[in-house]
Amino acid sequence: MSQELIALLMFSSLMLMLMTGQRVFGAIGGIAAIAALALWGTGGSNIPFSAAMKVMKWYPMLTLPMFIFMGYVLSESKIADDLYKMFHVWMGPVNGGLAIGTIGLMVLISAMNGLSVAGMAIGATIALPELLKRGYDKRMVTGVIQAGSSLGILVPPSVVLVLYAMIARQPVGQLWLAGVMPGLMMALLFILYIAIRCKIQPQLGPALADDNRDITMSEKLGLLSAGLLPLGIFFAMMFPFIKGWTSLVESSAIGAMTAFMAAVVKRRMNWKVFETSVRQTLAISCMFMWIILAALGFGAVFDGLGAVKAIEHLFTEQLGLDPWTILILMQLSFLLMGTFLDDTAMLVIVAPLYVPLVKILGFDLIWYGVLYTITTQIAYMTPPFGYNLFLMRAMAPPQIGLKDIYASIIPFVGIMVLALALLMIFPQIAMWLPNYVYGK
Repeated sequence: MSQELIALLMFSSLMLMLMTGQRVFGAIGGIAAIAALALWGTGGSNIPFSAAMKVMKWYPMLTLPMFIFMGYVLSESKIADDLYKMFHVWMGPVNGGLAIGTIGLMVLISAMNGLSVAGMAIGATIALPELLKRGYDKRMVTGVIQAGSSLGILVPPSVVLVLYAMIARQPVGQLWLAGVMPGLMMALLFILYIAIRCKIQPQLGPALADDNRDITMSEKLGLLSAGLLPLGIFFAMMFPFIKGWTSLVESSAIGAMTAFMAAVVKRRMNWKVFETSVRQTLAISCMFMWIILAALGFGAVFDGLGAVKAIEHLFTEQLGLDPWTILILMQLSFLLMGTFLDDTAMLVIVAPLYVPLVKILGFDLIWYGVLYTITTQIAYMTPPFGYNLFLMRAMAPPQIGLKDIYASIIPFVGIMVLALALLMIFPQIAMWLPNYVYGK
């Protein structure tokens, strides 16, 4: 049996397993184990053992529970709520101001947690009811929250980029820094769209009524200081890392401890908040560990097969495709898979094939990591079966139907496609900051 046929059989079996509703790590790890035993007999049992040792020896993996704990402490202790109150007071008098403030909220939530689901949950529970109550168009605000939450896996500390770093064997710090400028660029494009649209159609995002603006400057400044606390925690964590004073793991510990102390000082840390944060941290960290273990085993089988070389030969020599055409086809495949898989599942399924292929084609793996994150976010924000669409449907109030959710995302997906195109045309948008910090 040829290498191409074995690779095709493995991928088709994997997709079939996922369609039956199996857990991602079980499907990926099971296919890898069966393929290893079929190809190499009992000697193939060394593959999962080797993958487990790689996970255990990868020191930056310790950042995962630290950042997840930090995000849950800030969310469960309601410190994140202060952010919206700040944006509500400072941005409300402008047409579309609360929607613009919600994008700012999402950027800060991303900097606190690193998971897009967290931004979606906070936006849907805190911002969405307030925006609807103040007369904002339901399709506008639904799109704002979905688009803003997409920044969660791009702005550091992105948990998904940590997983990519593990699988692609790239430095986490450089990947995080590479995500900063594209993430801020997308946030700025979202804000410009909201501002221009609400300027043309003020009824979509009305300014706050005069009787809601009656607040003193001292109260405004108080809310400003409370709202900027999470941003202060983020800088307390990232500044020493960027300056080279601490390692990545040490900075993650600083972030977790600073968030915990902030909750204690504000008298919002109690046993329920602590228990929920620890339980959620343990559950998500274990899930990611199993997924990485399965992905490394799957990748090891592909390395042993030489399937990457075979597929590269098929694309470049037999089909005669140039590297950019192959890269665009790879991104389109993410858009297709995103209709029924989340970003983590897509990464662990295709990374064993795509990451080595990207390297062979001569592209930078740090830059490609940012392309991957943006493309997958576009993928599961698009109908008919986008992952984010159904998350929003589960969290939205009854007056927002699935048709509204589908329609709301169209302009924001267009903006994200524009951002992706700019990043492909001008790679330095992503690479300038890591090159500057690391002196390349």
